[in-house]
Amino acid sequence: MVHAPARKNKTANGNCDLVEDVLTPSPPDGGWGWMVVFGSFMIHIITDGMTYSFGLFYNEFLSYFNEGKGYTAWIVSIMVGVTYASGPISSAFVNRYGCRAVTIAGAIIAAACIVASIFAQNVLTLIFTIGIGTGFGLGLIYLPAIVSVTTWFEAKRSLATGIAVCGSGFGTFVFAPLTEHLIGSFGWRGAMLIIGGIVLNCIIFGALFRPLKPTNPAKKPKASIIDNNTTVAELKPLKPHANCADQYKELPQRRSNSVHGISSNNNNRAINASNGKDPTKTIPEAPNSIDRARHRSQPHLESIEPESENWGSGTMYRPDILYQGSLLNIPEYTVSRNDLTDLMKRYGSVRPSIRGSQSQEVIKCCGCVTCSQETHDTFVEMMNLSLLKDIVFIVFALSNFFTSIGFNIPYIYIVAQAETLQIGSEQSSYLIAIIGIANTVGRIVLGYLADKPWVNRLWVYNACLTACGISTAMAPLCKGFFSLGAYCAAFGFTIGAYVGLTSVILVDLLGLDKLTNAFGLLLLFQGVASFIGAPIGGWLYDITKSYGPAFLMAGITIAISGVILFIIPPLQRQIAAKGKEQQQTTAQALSLS
Repeated sequence: MVHAPARKNKTANGNCDLVEDVLTPSPPDGGWGWMVVFGSFMIHIITDGMTYSFGLFYNEFLSYFNEGKGYTAWIVSIMVGVTYASGPISSAFVNRYGCRAVTIAGAIIAAACIVASIFAQNVLTLIFTIGIGTGFGLGLIYLPAIVSVTTWFEAKRSLATGIAVCGSGFGTFVFAPLTEHLIGSFGWRGAMLIIGGIVLNCIIFGALFRPLKPTNPAKKPKASIIDNNTTVAELKPLKPHANCADQYKELPQRRSNSVHGISSNNNNRAINASNGKDPTKTIPEAPNSIDRARHRSQPHLESIEPESENWGSGTMYRPDILYQGSLLNIPEYTVSRNDLTDLMKRYGSVRPSIRGSQSQEVIKCCGCVTCSQETHDTFVEMMNLSLLKDIVFIVFALSNFFTSIGFNIPYIYIVAQAETLQIGSEQSSYLIAIIGIANTVGRIVLGYLADKPWVNRLWVYNACLTACGISTAMAPLCKGFFSLGAYCAAFGFTIGAYVGLTSVILVDLLGLDKLTNAFGLLLLFQGVASFIGAPIGGWLYDITKSYGPAFLMAGITIAISGVILFIIPPLQRQIAAKGKEQQQTTAQALSLS
């Protein structure tokens, strides 16, 4: 299957840059792709395991720095918010440098900032090192860990991405007791140092993200452009700022290599014989002199093939790159997958600009930052605000905003809530582990159901969020370890829909061609909501001296996010009816005219 059309480049000076067609490779649905899945799985274990278990560090920071709970909560809220908000930046880097390089860079930044945090003497320092620095590093890792898998899989994409993201829940299950053990043995500074070393292992797993090599069409033997009969007019430089094809039409007709059945080679032999040379010994042509003449007169013909190392990654040019379900579940995709023109017409989301020599062109992103063409294309596409005119997207974005406000509350405050109920720290860490293992099960089950054609995925998504919100709002009623464990299991299972089905629902609602744009804007909504969610919960505790209001607030916002999505089906029917009415009115007006 071909994902991108061949391109002919035109340089800035007007000369034609003749570039061979280079086609985006078709996903092999296996092979080295399973190693990529393994690398993504391990990265999810490390990054999400550390993030979702950070509530254990939160308690240590409260007792060590003796600051307010709302102020201390800024550390983890900024970290999560920056991770989401840096998604468009990460996407732009991936499109330019590829998943492997961006993941390795993110791992180095995140690990360095975590290690630097052991020297912190106040919460403000941790806000910069953990919140901003580590958050940005994790943001660079977050998106490539998904994109690297989707580039290798098409029919089996749902299975492959499902395995990869299950590392998130499994990592939470593993890291919660591990973090508790490290803090108990080495203190929070020693535990931070060791976890920084663990995050550094993402370099190894990121190195597994081998890019797919572009498939070149079968090369045909190239006819000689210049031979002994090339005229002087043909060797003259092409006129600048003129159409390349037209100039070649103006060239004089090439002389035949044979005249009256006598080849030019025979003519050369006759000439050699008359000069007293052995006619049987052919004098080799002087390709070097011809090449030099060609290079001086028409340097653009010197290299027909562009140098691949000068190209950007171009990964984000594929409009389906952020889709985590199987592409074969999209009817339009299945119908048009063999029609290249129709495919690009339907799914032309991020349009590849000129590649090859043009990829090195330096342009301004946002009018001030110097960047490459690939970076500019991706950032502009993801930040295209015209999608905010779509009422369906606005409703879905508001839902994501409310979900993100309450999403991190249980991860951060469940341990503190357990301690207020006189539950030991070791048992408290198991509560986060329960969330992790339930989340893994939830993603598998809900992902399996979402792939069934008879399942309404939007209703599953809405019902899960509503149930998650109700159970979170009732969490303050839990008075023991087992009741809190039951709540954690319910929360982990139902919140799996929010993480695992978002891209699938976006395609169902908006179409594949708007997925990249919608995903980029959603990351901003999620980032802003994550900034404010945890501090609000901490401030509520500072006012009421109870974590109950924080869980109640989180439950209400998550439940609202599920309920408001139930208005989307009637809203879509109303929009469709209005569009049909406008079509009929237009048809009547045309018939009368």
